[in-house]
Formats: sequence, structure tokens, C-alpha cells
Amino acid sequence: MKLGFACKYLNADLKQPFPFRATTRKRFLSLNNDERVQLIYEISKNNLVNLQQTFQQLALLPDDLRMMRIGSDLLPLYTVPEAMVLYREFLPDLYPLFSQCGDFARANNIRLSFHPGQYSVLASEDASVVERSIEDVEYHALCAVLMGYGKTFQDFKINIHMNGKKGFAGFKESFGKLRPETQRMLTVENDEVSCSLDDVLQASELCAVVVDIHHHWVKENEFIKPDDPRIAQIKASWRGVRPVLHYSISQEGLIPEDGFPDQTVLGLSKMKFRAHSDYYFNKTLNDWALSFTDFDIMCEVKMKNIARDRLYYYRQAQ
Repeated sequence: MKLGFACKYLNADLKQPFPFRATTRKRFLSLNNDERVQLIYEISKNNLVNLQQTFQQLALLPDDLRMMRIGSDLLPLYTVPEAMVLYREFLPDLYPLFSQCGDFARANNIRLSFHPGQYSVLASEDASVVERSIEDVEYHALCAVLMGYGKTFQDFKINIHMNGKKGFAGFKESFGKLRPETQRMLTVENDEVSCSLDDVLQASELCAVVVDIHHHWVKENEFIKPDDPRIAQIKASWRGVRPVLHYSISQEGLIPEDGFPDQTVLGLSKMKFRAHSDYYFNKTLNDWALSFTDFDIMCEVKMKNIARDRLYYYRQAQ
């Protein structure tokens, strides 16, 4: 079982030794053409260099800890039309850095993913939203392909939610518009409000399904178990590749430090329970998450790899 973390690698001082840089659309548009090129090229190069340095740190860790989600701002503002035309001019200069990142990750068995943001809604009833969402998903896929992925089913994970008023029908329609490489990498995840686990299982013939066990609890007030028939369906959707689940818990102070919390007893709104904690402080929930022994776990907590490491050493001690 691999345990992963999302986007930001922290050192013992809780600082980011290899941070991604970003910029704003407003700043970018305020510059002349040469300044725009210099800005996004330098930030992109910085991010790729720091990504490889992060991988080098992961390669020093046990194999179980070699898993991460890459931040979406790897190439800042890529889908902004004024930036995209500039990227076409200099992106080939960055190909060697992409290749080095991918080659190193594969050589060291580092499992990788992206998670496009909440505004990527493939099932939206608004055609313009769908168009921008496909563009955003394809941007993430481009980065993965430049690193050498997208060649086989789920050699890289690009995870999205299936929210949107058109539901599975809209998702299926948009999925058909994606490049084959993107289709091979896409996964779909349940959320806390609009899209249940049963909803996303409709997509299991198209792509792999990710179960977020915290989202499921928030929506259903149910702690799904590894022997639930839906878990077997999820595993089947990965077609022999080891599946991934997402694990987070509600913020400290909202749920007890032990035992399975019951929303009807706690008496708070579901919205309160959605926010993620800093650390995994509830042993009962940790044991529950770790009982999904056929899965790798993406740890979605605010203290990133530090919290992930604590969960790892908790598991080692059991």
C-alpha cells in the first residue's frame, strides 16, 4: 500500500523546500509580449526543476511513500488564450525537463496524479463550461504525456468529480471528446454534495473510479467497508491496476478523537464536516482507512506529507 500526498512537499520545519511558483492573469496581461514570455517560461522551468527535486526526495523514502499529486500550476496560465499561444513557441524547450521528471519517477516507482480543480465540470449543461473543462483536463493530460505517460491504462491518474446537471450522460458525452491518452488516465470521484458513489459507478465502463471515503461519509453518514459490493465494482474498474482511494477526515474539534463519528449525534451541518483536518488524529478512522488493503491511499490533509508520514508510522506500529 502506497500512501501519497497532494501538491506541496514539506520539510521538518513545515516549509516547502521546492515550491511551485505561480502568477495571476492580471499580472500577466499587464506585461508586454517579451515580458510575458519571460515570466511564464521562467516559472514553468522553476516548477519542473523543483518537481524533479521533489521526486529525488521521494526516491530516498520507502517505496510505500513514493506517491504524490502534482500541482495544477505546473505550467502557469496555460489555458489562458494569450498565454497558450506563447507556450506553443517555447514549450519544446521544456521537453527535456518533462522527460527527466517522467523517467526518474518511473525508474523509482513514484506513483503520480493530477486533480483538475472544481471548475472542471464535464457534465455541465453550459456548453462553454464543458469546453473550458475539456481544455483544462487536456492541459493536465499534456503535462503527463510530456512526462511519458498516457501509454497504458492508468499509468497516470487525472482525477475529476462527476458533478454537473447533465450527470453521467453529460460526463459520457464529454469523455468521448477527450484524446485517447487522456481517456486512459482519467478517473472519476464521488463528492460530498451532488454526486454519490452510486452515481460515479455508472462511469466504471469508461474509466477507473476513485472512492473518497470521507466524501461518502459526509454525504451518506456511512462508513463504507472493504467488503461492500461497491468496492468490488470499484476495483474492477481499474482493470488490474492497483486502485486508489482518497482519505481525509473532518477538522479537529468537530469529530471525536476516537470512534466512528455519527452526524446525527454531532448535530452539525454537512458543510461543516467537509473541510479537511491538519492531521489524522482519530485512530478508529485510521484503522478503517488502512483496512482497504487492496488500495493505495491519497492522503488529503492540510499538513501534506508530514501528516501522511505519521499515518505511515502509525501503520508500521500496528
